[in-house]
Amino acid sequence: MIRVGIVGASGYTGAELARILCNHPEVELTVATSRQYAGKSLSQVFPSLQGRVEIICEDLKVEALVERADFFFTAVPHQTAMDIVPYLVAAGKKVVDLSADFRLHDAQVYEQWYQAHSAKDLLATAVYGLPELHRAEIRQAQLVANPGCYPTSVILGLAPLLKAGLVEPQSIIIDAKSGASGAGRAAQTGALYCEVADGFKAYKVGEHRHTPEIEQELGELCGRPLTVSFTPHLLPMSRGILSTIYAQAGKALSGLTELYQDFYRAEEFVRICPAGQYPATQYLRGSNYCDIGLRFDPRTGRVVILSAIDNVVKGASGQAVQNMNLMCGFPENTGLRIVPLFP
Repeated sequence: MIRVGIVGASGYTGAELARILCNHPEVELTVATSRQYAGKSLSQVFPSLQGRVEIICEDLKVEALVERADFFFTAVPHQTAMDIVPYLVAAGKKVVDLSADFRLHDAQVYEQWYQAHSAKDLLATAVYGLPELHRAEIRQAQLVANPGCYPTSVILGLAPLLKAGLVEPQSIIIDAKSGASGAGRAAQTGALYCEVADGFKAYKVGEHRHTPEIEQELGELCGRPLTVSFTPHLLPMSRGILSTIYAQAGKALSGLTELYQDFYRAEEFVRICPAGQYPATQYLRGSNYCDIGLRFDPRTGRVVILSAIDNVVKGASGQAVQNMNLMCGFPENTGLRIVPLFP
């Protein structure tokens, strides 16, 4: 049994962490921080947790955190994380950070897309937390950078083809759609009901901050730098991501389903759709699965990959717990064998 703390417990990822961890047999949630809701129980903030998670939210300084838990999830915005994580790491704590602050290996790239980085010394040791690709490194890590939601769907969708050298890396086009929870819980005009309901729109076209993260990991898979075209869209639903990915093949491809089934044969949380079937967000809701469907289009010579996840689970908190399990020596699926909700 380990003591676990959630720094930034009042956002959607914090609530999802609490939901998953209350069913985890190897952890005790001992601290949950929130400036806005200090003094209130987490179940008052999120009534869905009533009777299961009654921990009181606290507004704690980082110095007061280190003795309260053995393992920390930092579910705070970028820039905020780089002020907290170094102190926790220096105190010998293991950390999964759900912000973007430690995902990019190159500080200059981070500063180009975000802002100045004040903890550059940790970038060399932080492990990118996609278990299906970096499991061995995650097991040995003290600090894991939890992947972004869009990158999770895209990287898992493309990994088998890029590793096999079957598509042209510079031809990749990513057309991705997310539910509104991906924007976070803070009030903002673009996420209001009247702005989202009955509509469908693109946003941050050609400038989304997940772009360098995607390019970094895909470049490592194919062994050379690449540039992708990435356009995210907002869907009028609360959860889910569906990424439709296009890549030019050098030759006609057959046996794509078998290639992916073989690549992910040992991966419990990646499900490959049978040939001719494609994933849908409603079949993943509330689960840690990534569903992938494939088709080679002989007319254009392109492979079309469809990759779907729940952005709050596999795209955030579920993957964070998956990483914690690896870092702490627990079975990787502990607390995560959640059957998707349907309908």
